Amino acid sequence: MEQQEQISVPIFTGVDKEVFLQDIYPKRRPAVLRGVDLGPCVQRWTVEYLGGKGSDREVKVHVSAAAQMDFLRKNFAYRTLRFNEFVQRASETKHSDFFLCEDESYYLRSLGEDARKEPADLRKQFPELAEDFHTPRFFDPDRFFSSVFRISSAGLQLWTHYDVMDNLLAQVTGRKRVVLFSPQDALHLYLSGDKSEVLDVDAPDLKRFPDFVKASRYECVLEPGDLLFIPALWFHNTLALQFGVGVNVFWRHLPADGYDRKDPYGNKDPTAAARALQGLERALQALDELPAEYRDFYGRRMIQRIQRRIFCVDQDSGTTLPSSLFTKPG
Repeated sequence: MEQQEQISVPIFTGVDKEVFLQDIYPKRRPAVLRGVDLGPCVQRWTVEYLGGKGSDREVKVHVSAAAQMDFLRKNFAYRTLRFNEFVQRASETKHSDFFLCEDESYYLRSLGEDARKEPADLRKQFPELAEDFHTPRFFDPDRFFSSVFRISSAGLQLWTHYDVMDNLLAQVTGRKRVVLFSPQDALHLYLSGDKSEVLDVDAPDLKRFPDFVKASRYECVLEPGDLLFIPALWFHNTLALQFGVGVNVFWRHLPADGYDRKDPYGNKDPTAAARALQGLERALQALDELPAEYRDFYGRRMIQRIQRRIFCVDQDSGTTLPSSLFTKPG
């Protein structure tokens, strides 16, 4: 049986803005940045401290009886809790108070004040905690999109998906495993929108997903205080090895008008890509008007034109993309 290639995400120490922009960012590959100053949050953000700072404000959280949370099939429920109660429950393995079962898992992804319009911003939703967190200054402030506060129960695994903006995942407390897949392996990931249908990346159902083994698996374990650079379009799957707190900082990789202005989560395809996909759907509907052998012939011609038109690079060949294709963040 074909074995999936496994690649360790490289670890860099002593990274400042200059090193990041010159040596890491242009390669468009994941990288763990160790030793970057995240501020006093690494020492301060205990369960007691978080509960005291967050007080009794209410938060909307995911609650799941399953360790692998599945967004496509919605095997979780949304519930509202006071923040201090949520932190306490998320830090426990067994609960005296619960919604679904005594070993249910909890997950918080912070939202903007108006979740339908406004991106999350740690400085607005949790200003007392934001004072403890030093946002890495690796990009110009005008490219900032959101800072997402995340808290997860130990053992909880989140679905594989991609984001359309670059981001830094700061693992403030606890340890987390992250598995990533290159955008060039998208055809092997069985996509439904921006998410993979393969829920269990460690023991996939190869009868349903036989090509999944063709996708190279990048993996790292984040220690408290680590940063993970996740370039736009890279798929990622996270597993909380311990109760943990983190902050995702997203910034615009493309010009601002390249994104959907009504997207507060940063996961809608860029506007040009959305138009292209809509055009493709119209083209496929037009092909449906032809007999089967004509659809096959003209479908192959379309694929050939796409292959010739799109510049593609093998991520593992050592070939680098022309710098003119990308806009630096700072």
